[in-house]
Amino acid sequence: MNGEDSLKKPLLRSLEDVAISIYHAPTGNSLKTQKFEFQIGGISCSSCVTSIESVVAAKEGVESISVSTLQGQAVVIYKPEVINAKTIKEVIKGIGYEVTELRDQNIAECRLQIKGMACTSCSESVERSLLMVDGVKKAVVGLALEEAKVHYDPNITSPDQLREAIEDVGFGADLISFGDDVNKVHLKIEGIHSREEEILIHSSLEAVEGVNHVELDPTEHTVTVSYDPDLTGPRSIIQRIEEAGSSPGMYHVSLYSPLKPRDMERQHQIRAYRNQFLWSCLFSVPVFLFSMVLPMLSPFDDWLNSKICNDLTVGMLLRWIFCTPVQFIIGWRFYTGSYHALRQGSSNMDVLVAMGTNAAYFYSLYVVLKSLTSPTFEGQDFFETSAMLVSFILLGKYLEVIAKGKTSDALGKLADLAPEMALLLRFDKDGNVIAETDISTQLLQRNDVIKIVPGAKVPVDGIVINGQSYVNESMMTGESRPIAKGSGDKVIGGTVNENGCILVKATHVGSETALSQMVQLVEAAQLAKAPVQKLADKISRFFVPTVVVMAFLTWLGWFIPGVAHLYPRSWVPTGMHGFELALQFGISVLVVACPCALGLATPTAVMVATGKGASLGVLIKGGSALEKAHKVKTVIFDKTGTLTMGKPAVVHTMLFSSCTLQEVCRLAAAAEANSEHPISKALVEHAKKLHEMYGSSNDHMIDVNDFEVHPGAGVSAFVCGKLVLVGNKRLMLSSQVPISAKVEKYVMETEHLARTCVLVAINGVILGAFAVSDPIKPEALRVVSFLRSMGITSIMVTGDNQATANAIAKDVGIDSVFAETDPAGKAERIKNLQAKGLNVAMVGDGINDSLALAAADVGMAIGAGTNVAIEAADVVLMKSDLADVITAIDLSRKTISRIRLNYFWALGYNVLGMPVAAGVLYPFTGIRLPPWLAGACMAASSVSVVCSSLLLQSYKKPLQTENLQYSVENGG
Repeated sequence: MNGEDSLKKPLLRSLEDVAISIYHAPTGNSLKTQKFEFQIGGISCSSCVTSIESVVAAKEGVESISVSTLQGQAVVIYKPEVINAKTIKEVIKGIGYEVTELRDQNIAECRLQIKGMACTSCSESVERSLLMVDGVKKAVVGLALEEAKVHYDPNITSPDQLREAIEDVGFGADLISFGDDVNKVHLKIEGIHSREEEILIHSSLEAVEGVNHVELDPTEHTVTVSYDPDLTGPRSIIQRIEEAGSSPGMYHVSLYSPLKPRDMERQHQIRAYRNQFLWSCLFSVPVFLFSMVLPMLSPFDDWLNSKICNDLTVGMLLRWIFCTPVQFIIGWRFYTGSYHALRQGSSNMDVLVAMGTNAAYFYSLYVVLKSLTSPTFEGQDFFETSAMLVSFILLGKYLEVIAKGKTSDALGKLADLAPEMALLLRFDKDGNVIAETDISTQLLQRNDVIKIVPGAKVPVDGIVINGQSYVNESMMTGESRPIAKGSGDKVIGGTVNENGCILVKATHVGSETALSQMVQLVEAAQLAKAPVQKLADKISRFFVPTVVVMAFLTWLGWFIPGVAHLYPRSWVPTGMHGFELALQFGISVLVVACPCALGLATPTAVMVATGKGASLGVLIKGGSALEKAHKVKTVIFDKTGTLTMGKPAVVHTMLFSSCTLQEVCRLAAAAEANSEHPISKALVEHAKKLHEMYGSSNDHMIDVNDFEVHPGAGVSAFVCGKLVLVGNKRLMLSSQVPISAKVEKYVMETEHLARTCVLVAINGVILGAFAVSDPIKPEALRVVSFLRSMGITSIMVTGDNQATANAIAKDVGIDSVFAETDPAGKAERIKNLQAKGLNVAMVGDGINDSLALAAADVGMAIGAGTNVAIEAADVVLMKSDLADVITAIDLSRKTISRIRLNYFWALGYNVLGMPVAAGVLYPFTGIRLPPWLAGACMAASSVSVVCSSLLLQSYKKPLQTENLQYSVENGG
């Protein structure tokens, strides 16, 4: 293939011909590298590989390239600051090979704060611009949240390019975070005096194992470090900075908290709109006085109507002077917004406002110039229309921004639950505590041991390793009563320790805590669009052009009849021409029909609802889940861990002799103590509870010998010299223990109730029995009954046997039962119900029910613990309380109802306002809507929609079960 000469070449080259590449470790200021994997088509031999590798490796910025001859796959390590993946692909295509990217191989995620969005058209423009960027896989823009979440290929594009795309359509953008930068620490360093020291600190930090990214600000001497909590932590990072100094104490490092981009932008917007409104008022109020008030007062009317030159009056000149700054300086934002919208082929609120104010201003300017040059011209200017219109719109935006800030109050309160400080313990090599240190919660690392005193908040998620207490978890789960915590129990960050001192080992810190994941999940939900939002998006696409056409037709509809004298001259106000009256009607139509309120109707309600749900322990993953839940007509429950507690427990006891229950339990628990069987654990747990409630007359150590397990039957042991048998009827028969009729009857009754009967025999005589089963959750019966009252059918699907399933279903009031069903069968049952046109919700534990949760219209995962982001579920019920199934559905119904009401407010202003603005009532009643009043109505529509959504903050759960659970668990 390569010619005859290639056959004469030796297989092994001489040492002089071999190039040895020596790897140099990158220095601290070297550029970061990225890996790009792709498939190359057309490779036929090793010469092809050599050709590709040599050409690509010669390009500046390429660190290395490796191409597989057989698979045709290539891996390139390169510096993204010098060369990008797109260029590498083009180089390979240039030498005659096909290049195909490996699907979804390296997708990054980032969040951007968007500045200046006013309506749905704005958010759609930003979204379209982002999707047009090469390498962007998915982009979602939230209007109410004023954020964009972008999934992109970092080999092709970067956050800077995404920001440029947003700025290109006229909006500002700030990077909030990368998807892999969730674990960050922000530090301020004192003692840096030179550029060399900055480079030294930067390189020292990059050399730390687990550090992903270092961003150092040389002006503020601050550093932001993203890291892997499995490998390092904030204290290790601070220690490395301090060790980088040439002498101890050279650098002083402290934590600092930068303002969140969203909070900074909201404060900036509030200040900007307030200042613009006040400046607008400074000029608009005089215009209003000169046109509306002073002409009616005798000392001023003559002065204002006095002529300067020809028909130009003093009042006209003053109105022009005061209106111009409002139109072109304060109102400049409407011009820039219109320009960027029209350049993208779309239209928004700014287009309507700019057209309306320009029509009023430039017609008024025409009147001024005509009056200046003509001694007989009579015309009425509308400078007050232009100035007051801008003022009212700015006032509306100011009130709207304030109201929108309150829609995320619940989420902000949730994020602030974690305490600022924690008490860290230090141990010597023997495990003795040698120091207690107050440190910032941000400095905690995994496996730290924290002391939590009574009344203090738990700073991070962890496990109790010493001590006992009661923890109030209402802040996280809505559970009003305290939960007992002992050694081995999990605690959640943000909850309150009530009465005992406990030592907790940190297991989840930073962004991994349940609190942080809740916030992340709710933020993602608030950013996601609900399907009902599509209606507003569709309307907004043709809304503004339609309004412009209607405004033009309104003007024609009044102007042409006026010229033709088709209506009485008395309809035209004094000092005004028919053209001017028609112009005012047209401007009013332009301004009153603004799509802002329409765009805010859905996202503000979803933001408030998801935030409120999170504060009640119900995490709803986005507007889609929220909308689907309100249509649910059938709820399918799993049995184990959903309707039941999920672990065996003693639910009934029976004595067959004069021996006390405490003594029978004590001997049975002693015999079962060495067994790992779940039923054995249930017996031991029951004995502990009896001991705590009544005490014991014999608390000394129990002597247990000759312990033996009888598979499938039970256990036996000698306890204090007595032969104790604990097991089923088969164990008793094989051990030749007589079973009386009374015992036989109790065993049959217990088994009929789908319970396991455990007999206890001492020295060959059955003294008592325990009925063991997976107990039903105390709220299950009420929940099923409440769902029935809501018109929702409950069904149970379980993998358990038919008898047990029927017994549980009968106790909770469920009529329809499907037993002995595997995970795939559960999903199939759901699909069959959906085929009948039913909207189905599945309630399960999120593990073996994942198929069914994914198949259902709404999947609800019970029992989130510290891992709240269960992928298969649409709704996560943090409290493992079945009543929250009702809460999720009811909150969904209330939210959809609120969204519909918001649409009524948004469209109601337009439906009622546009005909009035167009002058439909004027011929009959003399009522018309001046442009400045139309602007006030438009502003009021947006504010009313946001305030309507805020009313969801007062939502309360329809079914409270905490008191019921408390009474059941305490024997009530």
